[in-house]
Amino acid sequence: MIPLPLARVAEITSGALTGLADPGAVVRGPVVIDSRAVVPGSLFVAIKGERADGHDFARQACEAGATAVLASRAVEAPAVIVSDVVAALADLATAVAAGLPAATVVGVTGSAGKTTTKDLLAGLAARIGPTIAPVGSYNNEIGHPLTVLKADESTRFLVLELSARNVGHIAYLARIAPPRIGVVLNVGTAHLGVFGGKEAIARAKGELVEALPSDGVAVLNADDPLVSAMASRTEARVTYFGRSPGAHVRAEDETVDERGRAAFTLRTPSGTAPVRLRLHGAHAVDNALAAAAAAYELGLPVATIADELSNAEPRSRWRMEVTDRPDGVTVINDAYNANPDSMRAAFGSLAAIGEGRRRFAVIAALRELGEDSAELNEGVGRLAAGAGLEALVVVGEDAGPVLAGAPGAIHVPDVGAAAAELAGRLRPGDVVLVKGPRAAGLERVAAAILGGDAR
Repeated sequence: MIPLPLARVAEITSGALTGLADPGAVVRGPVVIDSRAVVPGSLFVAIKGERADGHDFARQACEAGATAVLASRAVEAPAVIVSDVVAALADLATAVAAGLPAATVVGVTGSAGKTTTKDLLAGLAARIGPTIAPVGSYNNEIGHPLTVLKADESTRFLVLELSARNVGHIAYLARIAPPRIGVVLNVGTAHLGVFGGKEAIARAKGELVEALPSDGVAVLNADDPLVSAMASRTEARVTYFGRSPGAHVRAEDETVDERGRAAFTLRTPSGTAPVRLRLHGAHAVDNALAAAAAAYELGLPVATIADELSNAEPRSRWRMEVTDRPDGVTVINDAYNANPDSMRAAFGSLAAIGEGRRRFAVIAALRELGEDSAELNEGVGRLAAGAGLEALVVVGEDAGPVLAGAPGAIHVPDVGAAAAELAGRLRPGDVVLVKGPRAAGLERVAAAILGGDAR
């Protein structure tokens, strides 16, 4: 981050320095919320969570080298005391972002594919200059400012992932680091119950393009009507990506190999180039096109874009990780999260990778679907039941609607039982899809199948 004396940190956050704090002591970063991540010069942010209170680790953080603690109450360490730690963290990130006039901020949002697109785009931007992007899905009111605070005077690009739990959240995040380029991937069914409908989800996702300046660029999915309609909500120039003939950046001559990896011709306004993705799943093409369109707006030539996309490896865990056991069993670990749209995509990948092989799936009931939860989960069951599986394992006590859609499924109470159930069924050459909501913890099933621990 940009080095800041504690006096300046207190000024930015409207905080008060405790008697132990030296106003001239300099915070050089990183800004962290985990005391185990502290290095000399850090600022430790004491977040009070459901399981632990960061204030209890303040002294430990400073003994490890933190310059001070950003806290909401007195602690046994040098501190800046504020009324709201999360709001103060946002204020600090806003000030740092404003001090980076040479950095271009690119925001990415959508119901599915945000993290993969962000990872691809970060790799593309790094071809031009120093780039900061979140690790994994650091995309909320805590992770977002922590990512921004990693930037310094050398940063050329900030590639940020913006999530929304409700209307207004993306607008809030966009004010911290105002984007010049905004990428909207899709409007799907993730968090449908929280928002109350896809139209409300579209309103929330569209806050990103509303935040763009008139000389900015909105990168929109031409294949999603709710996204393409967002063009009317921004003064920025609009460019479209997708498979539609009218998209400025699009895929042509698309194929998928036996491992579920897509190849296509990338067409841009200035020419074409072949792309052969290492990412699994035909839906990765959408993410690649979105990243390509934004990278094209950054000035990368099409040949460079195609080369980076073709060499990109997965950066974030549990998203279409395809791993082969020594005996030839293939595990598709897509357990990071799930919604009806991503379930369809995952089963499509299973069909491609598992063609001619015995196929299994481990799933769990989807969450945050509101009043349509039972119907949508029953639809997931029907999807799985029609996927030509050798066996379907459904995990959890809330699996009733899924089982109604897939009456022949095997119901187990937890991940340990799921792993045990499959252990006696798998034979060399089989393929297993593991897919469910984050809270279900199904990544432990994948680990157990691959020889790890399912506890």
